[in-house]
Amino acid sequence: MSRNEITVVPVIFAPAPLTRLDRSLFAGSAALRPSPADPVLRGLSRAADHGRLWMGCAAACAAIGGRPRRGAVRGMLALAGASALANGVLKPLLPRRRPPARQDGPLRRSLPTPRSSSFPSGHSASAAAFTTGMALESPVTGALLAPVAAAVAYSRVHTGVHWPADVVTGVAVGAAVALATRRWWAVRPDEPARLGPPGPAPALPQGRDLLVLVNPGAGRDDDAGVIAAALPQARVVTLDPDEEFTAQLDRFVAEHTPAALGVHGGDGTVRAAASAAVAHGLPLAVFPGGTLNHFARDAGLLDLEQTVHAVERGQALRVDLGRVWVDGTGPDGADRGGHVFVNTASVGGYPDSVRLRERWEPRIGKWPAAAAALAAVLATASPLRVSLDGVPTAVWLLFVGSGRYAPDDRVPMSRPRIDTGTLDVRYLRADLHWSRTRLLAAAVTGSLAGSPIHVRREAPALSVRVRSGRVALATDGEVLAEGALFEFRSVPGELTLYRPLDQEP
Repeated sequence: MSRNEITVVPVIFAPAPLTRLDRSLFAGSAALRPSPADPVLRGLSRAADHGRLWMGCAAACAAIGGRPRRGAVRGMLALAGASALANGVLKPLLPRRRPPARQDGPLRRSLPTPRSSSFPSGHSASAAAFTTGMALESPVTGALLAPVAAAVAYSRVHTGVHWPADVVTGVAVGAAVALATRRWWAVRPDEPARLGPPGPAPALPQGRDLLVLVNPGAGRDDDAGVIAAALPQARVVTLDPDEEFTAQLDRFVAEHTPAALGVHGGDGTVRAAASAAVAHGLPLAVFPGGTLNHFARDAGLLDLEQTVHAVERGQALRVDLGRVWVDGTGPDGADRGGHVFVNTASVGGYPDSVRLRERWEPRIGKWPAAAAALAAVLATASPLRVSLDGVPTAVWLLFVGSGRYAPDDRVPMSRPRIDTGTLDVRYLRADLHWSRTRLLAAAVTGSLAGSPIHVRREAPALSVRVRSGRVALATDGEVLAEGALFEFRSVPGELTLYRPLDQEP
């Protein structure tokens, strides 16, 4: 038998009524009169070959940023999984002959007949996977793409290369794979984190006596002008990218003596500004301008109007900060000194991956560089031998978050609370037999929560002593220092942050 002769009944393991329905639906599509929709459906079917249509959509959504960007990432991951399952597993296991060439009715089969099994439709699986993945993160974008995905799926029947049952099964496979991604990667909730009690902050109409420091490498080119237009009496100063930001922040605060400090930039710039605001006893206004904006997103400050509203009305809340002291530099009684972090701090594999990401990012982009760097570090890393609060152990990675992160059992995505006065401590154990293999198996199966490799706890402080030399410390995505002794502590309500009071969850 040649490889083109697939001798299986038209519907795999289907009862006769379903087989007749499948044939009837296919015949009904074939009997439709020619219409202007024919070339459109043929074009869509060709455009979706090898996922090219969805790659283009993903690129456009990535350029938009925010929820569409997250949806593009999840959608492409789901597409890759669905395509591998449909084309690499189900087609070989459940072969089915393609529909016969039409001998009557308008001939619409202008596409080459694939030699692979007809069951299931890989195009339909990819379309459903990408659109469902997008909808999980950005329902509006998913709703806009749904008609396109439906048209791609139907086009496979309309052009005569698939039976209707192939398409329905492909859609089910793609949607199921997209929904299953939540087991490994949780969907980030829209609700902002619960912050602390109201804090003292002056009302600054039109931004009077507000100093806004802008990172020129973050956001869009016109962001500084937008902020100046919204708060015309504020002093908007652009930082020098060739000079250390912390020194500039202190100098500008001393020169202008503002009543409050504002910052436009990503998480690293916000961290530096938060440290300066606390040091000078000033409330902070955050205007997000980075790629991810984790802190601003958790605090519910992604729209400029929200921060402007809070600044002009003097509405602010207390926010917990994390601090880490390196090699015995603190902490002192005033809870000052050390390095501030607004999101997370880490030692072990993550700081090494940050360095690799920064090296590769100019050539391949931030997202691919981050994924490749983390995979490279985990593949080659040696266990980090440490003592955690005096207890010896070995870890692959140590994560310390300011506040409570969620979910508990997967990659931490967001914080429901930044008012607990605690650190979210997580680490991957390297002192168990076959720890690297078990870690990989848990990651692949989405069972990290039940694995002894993964440990999570909350505590107001954590002492980490490295027993195998000095290692790097990363805070909020930037490598800041090296050391062998790290003292982490949560400082409750240390930062006063402008945020509308009506946003409290």
